[in-house]
Amino acid sequence: MALIKVNEQNFRDEIINKNGTALVDFFADWCGPCKMVAPILSEIAEENPDITVGKINVDESPMLASQFGVVSIPTIIAFRNGQEIGKIIGYRPKNDILEMLK
Repeated sequence: MALIKVNEQNFRDEIINKNGTALVDFFADWCGPCKMVAPILSEIAEENPDITVGKINVDESPMLASQFGVVSIPTIIAFRNGQEIGKIIGYRPKNDILEMLK
């Protein structure tokens, strides 16, 4: 599955109201570590079609960033059936991100 752009208008439909697992990357275009984690999230999306992988630009959706306590980026939050199950702040390797989903 491809990465999806998530914002304040579609967050509920794309992440909260969906059954299953979702990863949400809070990022900004100007953030170096965000650019480093982006290909990892693309790989996860391609290799795991059952996982929804979304990206939220904190500059475009500051209310969502605030709602989830995002004060540093990248922040990756995992959801299962609409409930937060884990959070990673900063760059982490692929295995760390996948481990959060177990």
